[in-house]
Amino acid sequence: MKMKRFIAASAHQAMEQVNDVLGPDALILSNQKVREGVEIIAAVDYEEELLSSTPASVEDIPPGDEAPGEVAPATKKDRIPMTAKDQSDDAESHSLECMHQEIQSLRNLLEAPLSRLVWSEMERQQPHRAALLARMTELGLHPVIANRIANQLEDIQDDEQGWEQSLSILETMLPVADDELLATGGVVALVGPTGVGKTTTIAKLAARFALRHGRRHVALVTMDHYRIGAHEQLRTYGKLIGVPVSIAGDEEELRVILNQMSDRKLILIDTAGTCQRAMQLSEQFAVLNVEGASIKRYLVLSATSQMAVNDEVISAFSSINPERCILTKVDEATSLGGALSVLIKHRLPVAYMGNGQRVPDDFHEASARRLTAWAAALIKENGDEQSDETWMQALGATEVGTNAHAYC
Repeated sequence: MKMKRFIAASAHQAMEQVNDVLGPDALILSNQKVREGVEIIAAVDYEEELLSSTPASVEDIPPGDEAPGEVAPATKKDRIPMTAKDQSDDAESHSLECMHQEIQSLRNLLEAPLSRLVWSEMERQQPHRAALLARMTELGLHPVIANRIANQLEDIQDDEQGWEQSLSILETMLPVADDELLATGGVVALVGPTGVGKTTTIAKLAARFALRHGRRHVALVTMDHYRIGAHEQLRTYGKLIGVPVSIAGDEEELRVILNQMSDRKLILIDTAGTCQRAMQLSEQFAVLNVEGASIKRYLVLSATSQMAVNDEVISAFSSINPERCILTKVDEATSLGGALSVLIKHRLPVAYMGNGQRVPDDFHEASARRLTAWAAALIKENGDEQSDETWMQALGATEVGTNAHAYC
């Protein structure tokens, strides 16, 4: 057996020396920290039966020199065969990882009781603030936004008065678009993930515009080639409203259709539902970059989706620069705070909201007052039972859906 000792400033550098001198099949007999850095003893041309023998001491082997005779590791751990090629993580990284896991375990162990303790103290010293934070968390707001609102209220003496003031502040924080689509028209593509209600929303927009300006000024285009029955669904809506429906398979077909429909005031394009985790999302929607046509993108979000999901959707679709947002399924949501929180975070203006399947009745221009009033009404509808988790969320002790720092 040929055995050598290597000393370097770091385990990574020492392993590189082992690989260079002894090759990738070298056996790591031991590694330890020394004053100079890290010491690794490695061997080649070994036989398995020699690993169980009792060797002479290796302490006096100079770095890079061969050891006389057979050498076995001092501990059972060192007797585990491991080649230089197999050892990808050095000792320092392993120690840091162990330390991180221990700290995280301690944090998880202490977080809940400490949060309850802090919350109890707040209830005792600032009862109105505590009640207000809990109520805003029941609204579904991210705790960072709830705390930001509470910080703007001074000397809260009455729970109801503080609640009304909080809703007023929330209204000012909501990015709501003063949208003129139903007044002036344009070319608009509705984009978003599958199942958020893009096709139904297009029908509502078309019907509203037709009622105001006449059916001859509206046209619909579908580019959804993936969902079974997508074309037929839009054709059915088109027949009910009395407007034409065209199918575009690519950018060239879309360009021809837009030229043919250039006399229409409003052209609505229904796109295929796309997963927000799909790679190269912007390339998939490059078909909308029709030369000579200014196509606006409206992102459709579901109020029933979790806060983390809508946050991920907005982040992903930001690559295609949506100008507005339409919030659907408001009537199906158990709370609206999560959706409102991500809109505030991303500063994405909401233009319209849908609250049912009826075309075109269940569709409204968005307003901050209407959204906050609906969100507040859901608390009464769903009751006011609050769990320990709710108290911790109100304190901001736990992150809900997305990174809390992003809301600061």
